[in-house]
Amino acid sequence: MGTITCVGLGPGDPDLMSRKAARLIEGGLHVAYFRKAGQTGQARRIVEGMLHPDVTEYPMEYPVTTEIAFACIDYNDLLASFYDDWADRLFQMAQSHDVIVLCEGDPFLYGSFIHLHARLQGRCPVEVVPGIPGMTGCWHATGQPITWGDDVLAVLPGTLSETALVHHMQQADALVIMKTGRNLPKIRRALTTTGLFERAWLIERGTMPTQRVIRLAEAAEHDCPYFAIVLVHGNNGRRPERRQEPDRSSVAAHSQHETAVNGRHS
Repeated sequence: MGTITCVGLGPGDPDLMSRKAARLIEGGLHVAYFRKAGQTGQARRIVEGMLHPDVTEYPMEYPVTTEIAFACIDYNDLLASFYDDWADRLFQMAQSHDVIVLCEGDPFLYGSFIHLHARLQGRCPVEVVPGIPGMTGCWHATGQPITWGDDVLAVLPGTLSETALVHHMQQADALVIMKTGRNLPKIRRALTTTGLFERAWLIERGTMPTQRVIRLAEAAEHDCPYFAIVLVHGNNGRRPERRQEPDRSSVAAHSQHETAVNGRHS
């Protein structure tokens, strides 16, 4: 019996991949990865040039991405069947050899692999190699810390209702908003309602060669690819800073003034 190992690839730059992840990818003879039908897939692009010469690749093509509404019953049914099928196929592969599954970012943070992971429990050995989350690469791309001291950070999927987005935005000091894409107009309205719009950033393809970092206010309303994250940096947390020493010349001047005044009244 082989092992199915999901490898977190990090935010996009291959140099930000862990040494363990790179070693497993370079030695893997059976490698599976998610992609949209007819496209290379972001995970596959990240590992370009790293795969073993004798590798067998297994593209797992989503039956649907943004073609129908997220809330549609058919959307859920199609994806459920897709994950059921691929869990069975990976299980069969693992009967005779190890299988590597690629996943952008960290597999356990909104990663597609979590749906396979749940379906494979108790059937065969499954391991997960952590990766740097994509959001980490994005906030580093802005050159600013996302949180200070005791700032509260909220990670929000853009698929939430506008009311829910506003509610959670009001409870946090810093925000990471994922799954933007067609949800960007709704996200912009929620940020405007909460007074956070002018502080928001849009980061596309963070750490990748085509990275773009702009203020959200500078982006067109529908200008947002799939690999994009909206950030609002925290700025209310505690900061250990030295107390300002009083200006000695000012203290001396104040003391002389008090002496002169007190002297006139004595």
